[in-house]
Amino acid sequence: MTDIKPNKVAIVTGSSRGIGAAVAERLARDGFTVVVNYAGGHKDAETVVARIKAAGGDAVTVQADVSDPAAVRRMFDAAETAFGGVDVLVNNAGVMALKPIADSDDALFDRHVAINLKGSFNAMREAARRLRDGGRVVNFSTSVVGLNLETYGVYAATKAAIETMTAILAKEMRGRGITVNAVAPGPTATALFLDGKPQDVIERMAKMNPLERLGEPADIAAAVAFLAGPDGGWVNGQTLRANGGMV
Repeated sequence: MTDIKPNKVAIVTGSSRGIGAAVAERLARDGFTVVVNYAGGHKDAETVVARIKAAGGDAVTVQADVSDPAAVRRMFDAAETAFGGVDVLVNNAGVMALKPIADSDDALFDRHVAINLKGSFNAMREAARRLRDGGRVVNFSTSVVGLNLETYGVYAATKAAIETMTAILAKEMRGRGITVNAVAPGPTATALFLDGKPQDVIERMAKMNPLERLGEPADIAAAVAFLAGPDGGWVNGQTLRANGGMV
């Protein structure tokens, strides 16, 4: 187990399932107290908390739609009330719907911007104001920013913006010992990636990296844990592409 003081507190947005759930459980194993955030999946979030507690960790659920700045403030309020402060923000909440740019309607564009970009901004802004010194911010991008695959235009655009804000916020945290980085997964075996894709497409994308498999949520959680923990303290303002060598 990583040597982390027991009062370190991590908020993981969108952590009721998928990569977020894996991150929450990994950070709990590493000694963090975890705030499992969800927008609508209360039952799933409670299941994640139950697994964490069964393994000897500590966690609570907090509902918040990250696209709502007031809700994000309340989430930080709840964490501070329950645990005295926040040390780590993992900005995982996101949506992905794939269409060519010509076929992307306003609703698709606006939802991606509201959750992926504005939601991440809302949480970053709150973290910049409220994280304890020595803390960590880990944002989520995507390796599609490097691949530039068709139909990913709107989704990848929101994530490219996250990479830019990551590098800038890292510099703005000067003097507080807070690092700000991003993890950019490649194709990962979660519902977000798998839903709606034909099996041949999934298999083709799994073979695109030289390790010839899809990522697993635990692979991405390990990268987040490195950046959130003491061993990642000298990495700052970077985007870590966790994709098996795809790009």
